[in-house]
Amino acid sequence: MNDIIQQLADVLEQRKQEAADKSYVSSLYHKGLDHILKKLGEEATETVIAAKGGDKDQIIYETADLWFHSMVLLAHQGLKPDDVLKELERRFGLSGLEEKAQRQQSN
Repeated sequence: MNDIIQQLADVLEQRKQEAADKSYVSSLYHKGLDHILKKLGEEATETVIAAKGGDKDQIIYETADLWFHSMVLLAHQGLKPDDVLKELERRFGLSGLEEKAQRQQSN
């Protein structure tokens, strides 16, 4: 599974070098952070609507869009999927309540 995530991350990095009219991702990068965030919000909302509808195929489709646009955001910010995976690994084994308490103590 990580292979496809890494392959996609590599393509997203390559798209940073392309002209805006060459690909959808390049156009997102050229439109800037606010546009990427807007798309991410739209995809999150569509995922919620799909979940409320209960159609499993639609949930998968919209979640794929949400993950994709999340990865675009990460790449735009100079981050990699591995950064998120490391954070998830750090949290693994902690209860959600413990993890939340640790975040509140560090703030």
